[in-house]
Amino acid sequence: MEEGARSCLLRFRHRLEQDIKPSYLMDHMISDGVINVDEEERIRTQPTRKDQAVALLELLLRKDNRAYISFYNALVKETYDDLANLLYDDLPQISANAHKSSSDGWTPHVQMVLSEGGVPQRPVVFVSRPELLNRVRERLYRLQKEPGWVTVFGMAGSGKSVLAAEAVRHQGIIEECFPGGVHWLSIGQLDKPDLLVKIQSLCFRLEQSLDSQSLHRPPNSLDEAKERLRFLMLRRYPRSLLILDDIWDSTVLKVFDIQCRILLTTRNRSLTDSVSGAKYEVEVASGLDENKGLEILALYTKTNPQGLPEEARSIVRECKGSPLVVSLIGALLKEKPNRWRYYLCQLQQKQFKRIRKSSSYDYDALDQAMAASIEVLPDEHQELYKDLTVLEKDIKIPAKVLSILWDLEPEEVEDILEEFVNKSLLFVDSHNKPYLYYLHDLQLDFLVEQNRTQDLHTKVVRQYQQHYRDDPPTSGDEECLYWIRFLTYHMARANLSQELYSLMFSLDWVSIKAQIMGPAHLINDYVEYGPILDKENSEVRSQFQEFLSLNGHQLEQRPFPDVVQLALSQPPTSEVYRQALLQAQDRASKGKLYVDWLNKSSVESLSRLVIHPHQGSIYSACFSQDGAKIATCGASKTLKVFKSTSGEKLTEIQAHDDEVLCCAFSPDDRLLATCSSDRKVKVWNVERAMLLRVFAEEHEEQVNHCQFTNTRRQLLLATCSNDKFLNVKVWNLNRPSSQNTMFGHFEPVNHCCFSPDDTYVSTSSNDGTVKLFQVSSANEWKTINVSSMFTESDEEVLVKCSTWTADGKRIICAARNAVLVFDVETSDMLLEIRTSRLSMVQYCHACPTSNLLAIAFSNYAVELWDLEANKKMADCSGHLSWVQRVQFSPDGSQLLSCSDDQTVRLWETTKVHTSSVRDGMTGSVLFQSEEMSSRIRCTCMCRQPSVVALGQENGTVQVLEVPSGKLLATLLGHTKTVLHCQFSQNWVCNSFPSSICSGEGRVLKGHKEQVRCFSLLSHSPARLLSWSFDGTVKVWDVESGEKLQDIEAHRGAILSCHVSPDGCFFATTSADKTAKLWHCESWQCVHTLSGHQDCVRSCRFSWDSRRLATGDDNGEIRLWSVKEGALLKICSRDGKDGMDSLHGGWVTDLHFSSDNSLLVSTGGYIKWWDVEKGKALQTFYPTGSALKKIHVSCDFSTFVTIDNIGILYILQRVV
Repeated sequence: MEEGARSCLLRFRHRLEQDIKPSYLMDHMISDGVINVDEEERIRTQPTRKDQAVALLELLLRKDNRAYISFYNALVKETYDDLANLLYDDLPQISANAHKSSSDGWTPHVQMVLSEGGVPQRPVVFVSRPELLNRVRERLYRLQKEPGWVTVFGMAGSGKSVLAAEAVRHQGIIEECFPGGVHWLSIGQLDKPDLLVKIQSLCFRLEQSLDSQSLHRPPNSLDEAKERLRFLMLRRYPRSLLILDDIWDSTVLKVFDIQCRILLTTRNRSLTDSVSGAKYEVEVASGLDENKGLEILALYTKTNPQGLPEEARSIVRECKGSPLVVSLIGALLKEKPNRWRYYLCQLQQKQFKRIRKSSSYDYDALDQAMAASIEVLPDEHQELYKDLTVLEKDIKIPAKVLSILWDLEPEEVEDILEEFVNKSLLFVDSHNKPYLYYLHDLQLDFLVEQNRTQDLHTKVVRQYQQHYRDDPPTSGDEECLYWIRFLTYHMARANLSQELYSLMFSLDWVSIKAQIMGPAHLINDYVEYGPILDKENSEVRSQFQEFLSLNGHQLEQRPFPDVVQLALSQPPTSEVYRQALLQAQDRASKGKLYVDWLNKSSVESLSRLVIHPHQGSIYSACFSQDGAKIATCGASKTLKVFKSTSGEKLTEIQAHDDEVLCCAFSPDDRLLATCSSDRKVKVWNVERAMLLRVFAEEHEEQVNHCQFTNTRRQLLLATCSNDKFLNVKVWNLNRPSSQNTMFGHFEPVNHCCFSPDDTYVSTSSNDGTVKLFQVSSANEWKTINVSSMFTESDEEVLVKCSTWTADGKRIICAARNAVLVFDVETSDMLLEIRTSRLSMVQYCHACPTSNLLAIAFSNYAVELWDLEANKKMADCSGHLSWVQRVQFSPDGSQLLSCSDDQTVRLWETTKVHTSSVRDGMTGSVLFQSEEMSSRIRCTCMCRQPSVVALGQENGTVQVLEVPSGKLLATLLGHTKTVLHCQFSQNWVCNSFPSSICSGEGRVLKGHKEQVRCFSLLSHSPARLLSWSFDGTVKVWDVESGEKLQDIEAHRGAILSCHVSPDGCFFATTSADKTAKLWHCESWQCVHTLSGHQDCVRSCRFSWDSRRLATGDDNGEIRLWSVKEGALLKICSRDGKDGMDSLHGGWVTDLHFSSDNSLLVSTGGYIKWWDVEKGKALQTFYPTGSALKKIHVSCDFSTFVTIDNIGILYILQRVV
């Protein structure tokens, strides 16, 4: 290493050691070949990050100039710009030449940036087009100061992609405009699931370059992907360029409308009309000029352009300037340089001429070039090339898939594909290992018209079946991904209906595809191939689709859940359940643990009705005023109306030319208004499905929301849009133009709605405010600054929507992960509902007849909150993707929600869960109490006599006979809520804040704060142990009421306590993050168990009293030795899910099996564990969440619990 470089490293060594993360830098240095894997391993084994940094710098000082340059480039790539600047002046001379000056700006640094961003390499034969290139670069320089769009447009095969890649192959562009990197994404003609997969892989690529804390689960919907990409591009890669290659559809482009810098290639120059921001264009009108075409032929034939034969100019003219066609001919001439006249004649004669309508391109030239190129292939290779007809457009395929299709060795297939590539009949993506191969869409069009595709698709399926006759591939490599993704496509195209039924009606296939591809692709398959599947059995297709819809959010989790266990929660009549039970019984015989939900048939489905109205996301759904109809609209550009009782479709209208973003009924239900991304607002007659009015296009951007007035007094329609200024308008249906425009917002307005009396209209905007306008005058009355309520970060606050309470005195708005309630008169914030930081509030709606508020979330949930009590009342799970809209019916009895998962769900809001006693095996109700005057907070049962005790909020305990319900006793004495009650041999004990009361009326008083619970000591029944939020444990003589011991146990509140079965010890756990073991004779602390990182919520001794299990609020479970107080196991620390917790919430209860080999725990869900290994054996996901206690049978075969929305679960092990 040069002395200057060495001195620089030594000079700044301390600074580098303090800041760098070696693991990320070494990945780049290994790619550059300056350090090897053994050296990396020696550095990684150092105990701390700083030790690793010291070891890396010591290694560097022993290396050469290349290592210094590689280290510098790695710092630049990992955005250590300040550290890279320290090293820049001392870069060795070879770097100065390579890095600072180059004739075309293509330096090793640029090459590394483009390679890591997935930018395609130059084609083998490359012809520079400096005039076009400079025009593209000039437009890119305009993105240096602000985000925007550069569109490169032109006809098919005109070289747009090569031009885009070459434009960024320049050091000045990279360093001055896009130091954050360049990221290439090939789009093509994709449906939404495929587009989601593309963006998921881009997000993963971007997050991989950051620290491990940034890695999240993949986004599960396009909306979520858009938000994730927005965050990454604006916050983590603020000065980077995103290149979108081959865009066809404006709806695809909207996903990338995230205020970043974008270069796109397309055939349609008007695509960017649908997005916001600065826009620049470069037209590639006619492909290559004659001289450039000649240059390509000269490069292929290794001839000077002046030395080309006279036929060369005629060939270029016949190719109409297309680089693709010229390359095809050039590749042929490379091998047969004496055939100039022959290939010219083929092009001129147009032997394969076909009529193409409305084409901007002379396809005949391509056809002749393709036909000529195929003709020179050996006969057997011509047949193999025809097989490529089965590929989908824009799909890249590994050689191993074709190895199976052609029944050839992979090496032989690679040789054949190389021949196709060399003849420009095929393209190769060499960024991937293994290489991926693909056709230009013009080449694929040619093949499709030349060949019988059904026979070829049949061949694909038969070859797959022969190769994978036992099991499908599950490796997750490129070959496996292809088969899992496209096998159903090939079966459908081959018209192999029976094979398609067998595959898609199989729980095994669902499990494999969901694990490898995620549930979105599966859902799309059942929608796309629904007409074929319904011919066999529409009910079974519906059952599988419903299973995926209800469990999609679970199937996104990692580690991947057990699909058989999920399917055991399906109705007993479902084919999904039938297959799951058979598999569970088979696996249970081999030692696997499964539980069946015995009483599921007694639980009514919370979503009363599920409708699949559209193919594509549903953006809006609304009730009619009489509650009898539901209107829906979305990405499919249609408006549909259904009966709310049955889901029967009444009307379908092709409403707009682009996505329909909102629909609304008029107060008399005769009219429906719609608004769209096409900037139009329309009004329809519901009964006749007839268009009544199209308002003048006064909005210049997409119209986001529309709503009629609530009363019939004066019928008006409010709309809002993405316009910068004229973004809120009120329309009179008798006039073609707007009646009023509300001024005040200077950013897009997402939502507008009238106050209950129609005096005001509220608007919610990306400027972080809600504004209230007077309807009569259109004057601004009030502004509520919502963004001022979010002081924790400087990110922009987008207000999604607002809703009025029924009395019009409060207005509620949704922004980020919160719902805020404001007083309309004073603008004071009255209430705030905050959710998990991982979940965004999409929409909220206040019930017109009660204090309920419905909230829609990005994590697929719908929640009901009581605004008076500030309490969540219900969790409505079932949607597979982001919930876009919620709305109560006018009478408040029903709630509808619509989602990106293509479903609308109707929920009952009037269900009330009262106290009941159920038959243990069937779940049937034996006894149900009458509604009490005070809320029931705890219950306890006694077998002999058969009675139940009910503890209430007013401090009373009632003892009732079962099943008659006869009142046997009312126990008074408490003045506050009874939290726990328990029968003993002679009395009922119950607890409430600060005291305990026995059935005979004796009060044990002494705690200063709420008594958490109590336990009767088994070895001494007259003694009672109580524990409290005051951090103390007290021991009482129940007969005399005397306090025997007063133990200051913890600094924080005691959250649980358990006495060992042998009566020798008891354990306490606390909010101070510790658990303690105590001796029951000496009452002394034996061991303090430290290590939990959050409140320790629960504990349980094993039946042999040798182990103690503790669970905390982070979902972690620890197993301890009672004798030594030593930590034995941490249960599945690596099993963290996408939520904030390991267990979906606090660990609230724990139970050991009688042989102490198994442990069951409750939290957000129920988990079973192998005690010896600390590994999870099974997980049961309830409909609700926040499970408190679980009751376990003596033989550990039956488990009973209840969730936060009142659903009872009686689970039995499958045998």
